[in-house]
Amino acid sequence: MKGQRFLGLGYLGPYIIGLLVFTAIPFFGSLYLSFTKYDLMSSPDWTGLANYERLFTRDRTFFKSLNVTLLYVLLTVPLKLAFALFIATVLNYRLQFIGLFRTAFYVPSILGGSIAIAVLWRYMFATEGLVNMALATIGLGPIDWFGDPTNALLTITLLRCWQFGSAMVIFLAALQSIDKSLYEAAAIDGAGKVRIFFFITLPLLTPVIFFNLIMQMVQAFQEFNGPYIITQGGPLKATYLLPLYIYEEAFKKFNMGYASAIAWVLFTIITVLTLIAFWSSKKWVYYAGDKRS
Repeated sequence: MKGQRFLGLGYLGPYIIGLLVFTAIPFFGSLYLSFTKYDLMSSPDWTGLANYERLFTRDRTFFKSLNVTLLYVLLTVPLKLAFALFIATVLNYRLQFIGLFRTAFYVPSILGGSIAIAVLWRYMFATEGLVNMALATIGLGPIDWFGDPTNALLTITLLRCWQFGSAMVIFLAALQSIDKSLYEAAAIDGAGKVRIFFFITLPLLTPVIFFNLIMQMVQAFQEFNGPYIITQGGPLKATYLLPLYIYEEAFKKFNMGYASAIAWVLFTIITVLTLIAFWSSKKWVYYAGDKRS
């Protein structure tokens, strides 16, 4: 028994070491650094709440970046989930070459977060890019996608929504697990497809919708590649998300302490919104066996 115990610890060893070295130590280390002034060259200098006082009372860039980040999350998460659910519903039908279609729709989620796709997206939405060329074929003039603040935010939002594959696969698995007899009974009662979707499919999908909501919200708050590569946070900081602000403070200005403070504020926002989502789930998420009037 003792040998099996040590063998089990040996198997767990790499995971525990990785958790400590790459997660736990950096996590609590950044918390300590958020109360210091640290430039990577000298030892951290303890400053107490000075970073947070500056952040909430004198840093207009932080509040601008926070507003942009919240708007970005508010736009991308519902749009991405709605689009993923729509595609999953379509791919749930028995069609010829359905496996090929499912693979094709999943590929963007694998490639979408890469630097190469972000660069491709930038060229597509350039003044003489593919999107404006397509608009010209139907008689519309070119759109300044990167020069206008609203258009720039829309551009990176579309990139995020295009990466719907992972959420789509989860929705598709949930759709296939729904008991078909429920649809048959509803059809016998004369319910149409729209009514069946909203009164049978959607309620049964609420646990999966909730899971995807949490995952996509957390990922959206951490978005970096698209805004950094495509718009560099511009124009007029219209796409200057908090991860970009953290990056520039940490690795361009070497204000590691201040960057850590911003990161912990971002972590707190994500935690609070996640807790609110869990609290609200009691009102709208329905699990098997729930007895609700």
